[in-house]
Amino acid sequence: MAIDKVKAYLRERGMDDRVLEFETSSATVELAAAAVGCEPARIAKTLSFHVGERVALVVAAGDARIDNAKFKARFGCKAKMLKAEEAEPLIGHGVGGVCPFAVNDGVDVYLDESLRRFDTVYPAAGSAASAVRLAPDELERCTEPCTWVDVCKLP
Repeated sequence: MAIDKVKAYLRERGMDDRVLEFETSSATVELAAAAVGCEPARIAKTLSFHVGERVALVVAAGDARIDNAKFKARFGCKAKMLKAEEAEPLIGHGVGGVCPFAVNDGVDVYLDESLRRFDTVYPAAGSAASAVRLAPDELERCTEPCTWVDVCKLP
């Protein structure tokens, strides 16, 4: 199960005590915000894209949207999201639990600047009923190697 893989990954980084598991689904920004008890913007959603032969995960604030012009300028291609059935085989996590932790080889992780405005954010933890409480700098340390990018726009 992917959540067990994520917990082991975070345990190696001393962050497994930050994993939150819920009785209800946290598979969308709105559901995750309700489960955590925070504003939707603090949910660190992980979006998955095809970038050449690789997969790029962009972790962004829950209220952020991909800015197609910024994405193309940064990655050199149009933003093309993975299909739902591609997520688990290519990333290692299924839809609803996609996160930047314990991902497959060939997956690059990018953290969007939209996250930096918060002291705490909540990315998923490998299942559709989980999250991890982290400060943006802790998220960066837990997802190394990763790169900060500015490919989103805020409402």
